[in-house]
Amino acid sequence: MNINNRLLSRRESLGLFRAGGTAIFVVGCMPKKSISPQQQVSVATPISSTVNSANVPGCVVSPQQTEGPYFVDEKLNRADIRADPADGSVKAGVPLQLKLHISQIGGSSCIPLAGAIVDIWHCDALGVYSDVTDQSFNTVGKKFLRGYQVTDAQGNVQFTTIYPGWYPGRTVHIHFKVRTEGKSAQGYEFTSQLYFDDAMSDRIYTQAPYASKGQRTLKNADDGIFQDGGEQMLLKLTSNGQGYTATFDVGLQMV
Repeated sequence: MNINNRLLSRRESLGLFRAGGTAIFVVGCMPKKSISPQQQVSVATPISSTVNSANVPGCVVSPQQTEGPYFVDEKLNRADIRADPADGSVKAGVPLQLKLHISQIGGSSCIPLAGAIVDIWHCDALGVYSDVTDQSFNTVGKKFLRGYQVTDAQGNVQFTTIYPGWYPGRTVHIHFKVRTEGKSAQGYEFTSQLYFDDAMSDRIYTQAPYASKGQRTLKNADDGIFQDGGEQMLLKLTSNGQGYTATFDVGLQMV
């Protein structure tokens, strides 16, 4: 969805999701046209939530969650997403190393998925997204805190970013999208969100530049999207001396 020329408030977008969205557990993806970083595709259709979880490996991500109104297919292949390539400026914030391991479900095992395109995007320390128009900001032309990597032979990607800020109507989160190119012009897509422990966010938001925004207005338990399975998407952070590191396993059931 290209939203550069469309004004859509966060409140409107969240209202649309709550009106029509439902929690979807144990993710599977339907085939679609072959994609590349230069092509944007539609959202995949997950399988039923009635699948017996005892037969599903622990790397399965559940649930799939909304893409939201701020995805822009920037085609920025980079590991460090903090800088704005338009002017070289680097977004301030607590450093975060985010490591994702992407696997394909195969029977009772998780097989590393090589060659998958993994995008992440999130707001800056003051709750602003790049390259979009909103009621409170216009950042069209900026490209900070966005990028993609391609998984290696072990299914791994790693990003250098900052701990996200917050904005009214949402708890703290990072968006991510996994896309593949398949044989016979068939590809797959999975989109979800990653979350943070409330106590961790409260500690970090006492520091600059986060503190200048004031006290956040919504925590995990009160976020309508988090309520639809967000507990399963919580990142576990460890200190690395300069900031934090988080690792998360993503499993795709490609049917």
